[in-house]
Amino acid sequence: MEEMNARSREVFRRVVEGYLETGAPVGSRTLTRSMSEQLSAATIRNVMQDLEYMGLLGSPHVSAGRIPTQTGLRLFVDGLLEVSDLSGEDRDKIDRTMGEPAGDVASLLDKVGSALSGVTHGASLVLTPKHEAPVKHIEFVSLAPDRALVVLVFADGHVENRVFTPPPGQTPSSMREAANFVNSLAEGRSLSDLASVMAREVQARRQEIDGLAREMVESGIAIWADKGQPTERLIVRGRGNLLTDQDGAADLDRIRTLFDDLERKRDIAQFLELAEAGEGVRIFIGSENKLFSLSGSSLVVSPYMNADRKIIGAVGVIGPTRLNYGRIVPIVDYTAQLVGKLISDRS
Repeated sequence: MEEMNARSREVFRRVVEGYLETGAPVGSRTLTRSMSEQLSAATIRNVMQDLEYMGLLGSPHVSAGRIPTQTGLRLFVDGLLEVSDLSGEDRDKIDRTMGEPAGDVASLLDKVGSALSGVTHGASLVLTPKHEAPVKHIEFVSLAPDRALVVLVFADGHVENRVFTPPPGQTPSSMREAANFVNSLAEGRSLSDLASVMAREVQARRQEIDGLAREMVESGIAIWADKGQPTERLIVRGRGNLLTDQDGAADLDRIRTLFDDLERKRDIAQFLELAEAGEGVRIFIGSENKLFSLSGSSLVVSPYMNADRKIIGAVGVIGPTRLNYGRIVPIVDYTAQLVGKLISDRS
């Protein structure tokens, strides 16, 4: 930004704003009608060429105007973006949708996703909270040679049943031994704390427990981390909004790739890390976020907190890189704060 003078900054800002508004390249003749000082089209073209040389603008066609590059969009978001206040209309829509009764936290967060996608016309992501109550009891139940059930009973009465694939050769006795080992460590610990303690204990006591039971415990740790399971904590709503916003076949293919990633929850750890990275809204453009890099999409995401100011989840919006960031940021920020308050009130 320091390398640009006032004229270059204005040309750059107006090109980006024009692109974000229309999705089309912005030409020099268009800018002659909006610049604060009267400039010829030739002068503006020279400035645009300099910005292109700096890697901030690109030209999709030889005779076309310019569009911002991913680097240019990042510079604009970090240095020139003017975030508007949340409009009364958007606030009312979110309040109205989320003010309706919801049976449990899962239903509430499902409604949050629907409200976000409806208000922003993008796809919404909601990362639901981990269940952090202390574990009271754990049981492994064999369903078939290649399927088993882990029953998790929490101190607050909450019960979860999760199906997983056990290591080959499990017997009822090895399952009981694994359950006894886990339960000896479980008292007073949350599920995430228990997984960490178990990993250390398994390493320290490898020679003390039967090999098959050890595999059972390690398999359980993977399940409790929610990787690759139907119980993963990501809710996606409004996928169709992304499809309707794309024109070309290549864009449609990239969006379908995004859907595939979301459906399979591939690289979901990338999104989980966003929720734990700190307070405030964050913007990821294109390849800056591995989960969405193939689709060329942007993600606006904010964590939400419980009554103890601990980050427990996140809400976000996915859209094309030409998102109206100035409008989306306050919507995501307000929704995250509202979700945190609602969950804290329920607790």
